[in-house]
Amino acid sequence: MLVYDITKRQTFDHVAKWLEELRAHADNNIVIMLVGNKSDLGTLRDVPTEDAKDFAQRENLFFMETSALEATNVEIAFQTVLTEIYRIVSKKSLVANEEAESAGSSALLQGTKIVVPGQEPVSGGSKFRDYGRTPIGISDGHVSSCRNC
Repeated sequence: MLVYDITKRQTFDHVAKWLEELRAHADNNIVIMLVGNKSDLGTLRDVPTEDAKDFAQRENLFFMETSALEATNVEIAFQTVLTEIYRIVSKKSLVANEEAESAGSSALLQGTKIVVPGQEPVSGGSKFRDYGRTPIGISDGHVSSCRNC
């Protein structure tokens, strides 16, 4: 998670550099969410939501605004990241199983379940994940997401 303070433009201005460093040193399949914190201080906002949404869309990041003080969207932010990690791991496991079957191996790889309270594995969705202050793309407790769609 890359977190910036919506009341301090300087923190948002550093996000591009942090993202560059993160991508340079992390796995290619890393799940990254841009988080605008302190949404409870909307009257002091120095970073327009649209600026962050545009950046997240350009960089193929999840995006959400949170308030740690009010506990708004904090749990959903973590659940979203965990759900996407689960989707990626499940996809890799499925591909490995298919390759093992094709090679005639009788010992298929066994998947691992990641249990996220209130969430179930999902698939499909849109390339851009805009959760904003009110989660969009989450319905009936399911997170819709898709990387490189």
